[in-house]
Amino acid sequence: MFIDRVQIQIEAGRGGDGCMSFRRERYVPRGGPDGGDGGRGGNVVIQAAEGVDHLAVAAHRKHWKAKSGSAGQGSNRHGRSAEDTIIEVPPGTIILDAVEGFVLKDLKAAGDSVIAARGGQGGKGNTHFKSATNRAPRQFTRGGDAEMRTVVLELKTIADVGLIGKPNAGKSTLLARLSRARPEIADYPFTTKQPNLGRVEVNRDRSFLLADIPGLIEGAHRGVGLGLEFLRHVERTRVLIHLVEPEPQDGSDPLLNYRSIRQEIEKYRKDLVSRPEVIVVSKSELPGAEAIRAHLAEAVDVAVLGISAVTGQGLDQLLHAVLDKLDHEPAIS
Repeated sequence: MFIDRVQIQIEAGRGGDGCMSFRRERYVPRGGPDGGDGGRGGNVVIQAAEGVDHLAVAAHRKHWKAKSGSAGQGSNRHGRSAEDTIIEVPPGTIILDAVEGFVLKDLKAAGDSVIAARGGQGGKGNTHFKSATNRAPRQFTRGGDAEMRTVVLELKTIADVGLIGKPNAGKSTLLARLSRARPEIADYPFTTKQPNLGRVEVNRDRSFLLADIPGLIEGAHRGVGLGLEFLRHVERTRVLIHLVEPEPQDGSDPLLNYRSIRQEIEKYRKDLVSRPEVIVVSKSELPGAEAIRAHLAEAVDVAVLGISAVTGQGLDQLLHAVLDKLDHEPAIS
């Protein structure tokens, strides 16, 4: 299951207590204090990692807790500090405080990280309190409290390229043809209920992440159907491939279908309609597909490609058009 927004509770580790201890050795009278310090509690770190595509790992564990530091011991032995607990998320994840609503960190690139909950400091052993007037101190401190927080992890960018179009336009079939993804494919609309992702390997040096976004219907900007969820996914892709079915099963007009989706995107957020777009007539193996492609290109006055995910026609041309758009489109800020 693709997950792009999740709320989790995180809790760092407590610091270990300091130790109250006195030196006890034969033939050494009046041994001084030798209590060691406690170890630091583990932090909870959220880190963007290459190869992580969605938030499923975080979603399947609602409470993340780091280990506490060990207590200090006698003979000036300090307690062991706990290791940090690391939550790996995809690059492009925003970390928000669920209570206050502010952004902790925008993890834009792989390797970016944030300490979302800081572990408690280790307590001090009684050795720290020794002085000329207090040679046998019995003071020590407990380990520091750990931070606890509820955070929301939200993917700002789910993919480089998003496949959009009316239900049954052939998005899932194209994703399966271009990548190793295996989305559900059937001869009826709304097969896709959530985005499917696949890595498209163009050549040895170039690849991009492609998202098959659920089909859109009229009124989506008001929440109709998959509605706002669909549009939120569109918002998080850099380039759009707009698939137009040449012979829709419901008998609708391909040109009107194209324009209705553009209108829904514009009503949701005006600047989205200026996002780079490759217009494609799918299922070009059908007899009337070429005439529809030419009519659509004339109506919108831009280049329209014809492809077939079944025969492979036009796929190389599509991939090069997408790479050209990606080269000129900056990352989503």
